[in-house]
Amino acid sequence: MDWNTIAFAFGLTMFAGLATGIGSAIAFFARKTNTAFLSLALGFSAGVMIYVSFVEIMVKARVQLAEVLGEGPGYLTTVAAFFGGILFIAIIDKLIPPVENPHEMHKVEEMEDKQAMKDKKLMRMGLFTALAIAIHNFPEGLATFTAALTDPGLGIAIAVAIAIHNIPEGIAVSVPVYYATGSRKKAFWLSFFSGLAEPVGAMIGFLVLMPFLSPLVFGVLFAGVAGIMVFISFDELLPAAEEYGEHHLSIYGLIAGMAVMAVSLLLFV
Repeated sequence: MDWNTIAFAFGLTMFAGLATGIGSAIAFFARKTNTAFLSLALGFSAGVMIYVSFVEIMVKARVQLAEVLGEGPGYLTTVAAFFGGILFIAIIDKLIPPVENPHEMHKVEEMEDKQAMKDKKLMRMGLFTALAIAIHNFPEGLATFTAALTDPGLGIAIAVAIAIHNIPEGIAVSVPVYYATGSRKKAFWLSFFSGLAEPVGAMIGFLVLMPFLSPLVFGVLFAGVAGIMVFISFDELLPAAEEYGEHHLSIYGLIAGMAVMAVSLLLFV
């Protein structure tokens, strides 16, 4: 394995994870939430993930597994790994208490609610939200890293999509922590560091899987990554896009994300 490629994959994963800091910075400096932009951006991110999962990642996984296992068993393994990825991220999502789930949307305007600052329970909520985001970011980091190892161009697209998806999560950590402490700096840094789980997930995954890396393992991983990204898109990104803005904005973003991904893939054919 080329160490330059590995370093590049880690760099992309770091970029995607620390985008929570962008959301935190928005909460730190902005006075008003641009809900239309967030709705479009989240829809765009979902479009990228859904399109690339079904059109590119699943196809590559199936081809690779067919070469190793044969056409029939390879296709069956691809499908099983895809739904295995969905099951994996769904279990993680289910284990997080709903009240502390990071995908409850917040707005920058909430920072000005002085009454809420008196509620000390919010500090616990902010800490648990940061922990929940860290848990969610773990498999996302592995997904970004795996994609970048196999195809750097694909890794960039996935990293950008996941980075966009991490922005509102940064706001979700910052708002309750600021409520509890009155400190924008504490809110910013807690949110920023919760994104470190993404490169940590990539590193642990790489160290565990490195001795076993083979076309078979990569094929299974790739199909599993597709499942993870499809679940994130339908369970997190699209509902969040609709909550931030109107229905049509999220759909326009979704279609735009698919179109941009389609064009970018055509350029590399």
